[in-house]
Amino acid sequence: MGDIANYQMLINGAWVDASDGGTFDSMNPTTGEVWSRVPEATEEDVNRAVETAYEAFTTGPWSKLTPTERGKCLRKLGDLLAEHSESLGRTESIDTGKMLKETRWQAKYIAEFFHFFAGCADKVSGDTLPIDKPDMFVFTKREPLGVVAAIVPWNSQLFLVAVKLGPALAAGNTVVLKASEHASAAMLEFGKLIEAAGIPPGVVNIVTGHGDPCGRALTGHPKVARVSFTGGPNAARHVLENVKRNFAEVSLELGGKSPFIVFDDANIESAVNASIAGIFGATGQSCVAGSRLYLHEGIADEFLDRMTKLAKQIVIGDPLAEETQMGPLCTTGQLENIRREVAHAQDEGGRVITGGKQPEGAVGLFYEPTIIDCQRQDMRIVDTELFGPVLCVQRFKTEDEVLALANDSEHGLAAGIFTQNSARSLRMANAVQAGIVWVNTYRMVSPIAEFGGRKGSGYGRESGFQAIYDYTRPKTIWMNTSDEPMANPFVMR
Repeated sequence: MGDIANYQMLINGAWVDASDGGTFDSMNPTTGEVWSRVPEATEEDVNRAVETAYEAFTTGPWSKLTPTERGKCLRKLGDLLAEHSESLGRTESIDTGKMLKETRWQAKYIAEFFHFFAGCADKVSGDTLPIDKPDMFVFTKREPLGVVAAIVPWNSQLFLVAVKLGPALAAGNTVVLKASEHASAAMLEFGKLIEAAGIPPGVVNIVTGHGDPCGRALTGHPKVARVSFTGGPNAARHVLENVKRNFAEVSLELGGKSPFIVFDDANIESAVNASIAGIFGATGQSCVAGSRLYLHEGIADEFLDRMTKLAKQIVIGDPLAEETQMGPLCTTGQLENIRREVAHAQDEGGRVITGGKQPEGAVGLFYEPTIIDCQRQDMRIVDTELFGPVLCVQRFKTEDEVLALANDSEHGLAAGIFTQNSARSLRMANAVQAGIVWVNTYRMVSPIAEFGGRKGSGYGRESGFQAIYDYTRPKTIWMNTSDEPMANPFVMR
């Protein structure tokens, strides 16, 4: 075992340990060894972070900056993120098992999100209302909410920080970020860029710990005005219970079980490549993973033959190595859950076409790219998010049939549609129950485009210009323009 990296939390511009000295370990999923140690925040630590953020919002220098000045800070933060993308990507890869070539590219691209919201900061405006009362000038202005609690999971954490932190800061809020207990290091390394970007102490705070007490104390704190949560549905239920205490606004992004639909007129090569990327990219550890594959019966055999050959050729190994194409899972819990669900699917009649086990001699949390032929829609695995490289496949005959299958889900985050029939693609895109629909492509993101889900995949939207409005509230101002005195309220006119 090598040297263990010891991290601290960021509170009020200072790097601090937990108030009681508590820590927890983070495991490198590639080697199975502990590689870092992180503070276990107490309620006292969380309270200090929120109080600090509240002070920065109400009386600190952040509250006195103009929107344009806030935008300059965000632009500088984006520049620094791009500059440190290599080291940030490496830290994230060690901590989560994600591919280095993906994490460093993603860290560099995420800079564009901060640049986007930097440009939005001084574009937020209210309205002048054509009011139905004489001598009244009425207008609205948008004001920041206050302290935002941002809860971020371990996967794509820098991206998720950007889509929460960017609009929140651009709007003038302050933020307490809670890093995932499974992998906190990349967010803490990112925190070192906050001061260098010119953001005053207390505006961005980062706490680390588990759901209880850290997450509970943060989301239920009386001075938290908004909770932006990305994670699993069970944790989300706790969040909703906690905000009963403070009536904080809430947005939830809860993952999905996204349908990937391929019609018989699709470009097969393109669809196969997109499906491979959609389920085996990032080892399937993506909220928008295309984990339900619906194939038209006319092309199903050819499609699966091509896809199986490519899946078997995927190079599994060290995520830091350039030749590796798929790394390990992040947690032992994921691996155990996937083993259990794949076995249950087989008991229900599912046929493993390829994969279905750990690679021979695997030391870390590796699992083979797996494709399961599922005979029935009601098999448990068809609508259970595994967060791993496991694909459920079914065949269909008609457009109406596959639409019913795609929408027969508790989830509603994303969907992929492959067809060269433009009318059909538009019909399907309109009818499929998902917050994001990709047609003849998959897993595309942009700071300009909103994303979010429906049904069990949560509510609220992130990214895009509208996101900044979600971190503000309108204030209506009435001004009497008449020099005449107000009428006697007890004399009716």
